[in-house]
Amino acid sequence: MPLSGILKEIDLSARGRMRVWVVTALGTLACIAIALAFDSYAFDTGEFQLSDTWFNNIVIPLILAPPIFYYLLSKLRELAIAHDELVNIASTDSLTSCLNRRAFTALVEGYLERVANRPEGAEGALLIVDIDHFKKINDTFGHDRGDDALRAIAGAIRTSVREIDLVGRLGGEEFGVFLPGLSVASTTGVAERIRLAIRDTIFAPGGRRHKLSASIGGATFNHAASYAELYNTADKLLYAAKRNGRNRIEIRQPPPADPPPRQRMLH
Repeated sequence: MPLSGILKEIDLSARGRMRVWVVTALGTLACIAIALAFDSYAFDTGEFQLSDTWFNNIVIPLILAPPIFYYLLSKLRELAIAHDELVNIASTDSLTSCLNRRAFTALVEGYLERVANRPEGAEGALLIVDIDHFKKINDTFGHDRGDDALRAIAGAIRTSVREIDLVGRLGGEEFGVFLPGLSVASTTGVAERIRLAIRDTIFAPGGRRHKLSASIGGATFNHAASYAELYNTADKLLYAAKRNGRNRIEIRQPPPADPPPRQRMLH
């Protein structure tokens, strides 16, 4: 196994069992060292001298310390796992396993705020993906099969983007995709890849295939931008894609926001 694979297996995070064993061992060694040091120190002379009972300073910590450390660290690990699961539940759409709207919006806003003042600037894009004629799927096949379609579509979107990209379900049959660090040309390629992946998704309730398609509106940026600004632009372009025949993409870069009046005067 390569070194990278070995390091991946060694999970020293708060959730990892390896962390419990490592810290238990280190804690036990620390207890032995403290016991030896304390018992060997002569307070009257200020010198260290190994006492006649040094063996007890090793045996007793070896008996008492490991179970205590292991128990406490195991409980901390369980709390860390429970905390992560609660965070995941609070931020994940239960149907599609994508980010929910609130978590998606918060993460995008946080990214945009971080890069707003970078001297080298930042670029990227926000896509809104809406499934065409989705009401017809629910009306024809029922909401359970509609849920199956949404899960399949979410999987198609996730496999079409990078690991660092964000995919969220904004509501109903509408998904958001945030692509940090992508140029306009690259954004168009990703949006087209998503459209084709949804088109090629196999959805066959009752053994009869039903074609899926999506309209996509996208807003790119290479300047400081807000989530509301990008969303409004992408939303308008989404409706333009639907008016122009559906199963297509419309992408544009919103103009930079005007500076406040005082700032314009300084320039």
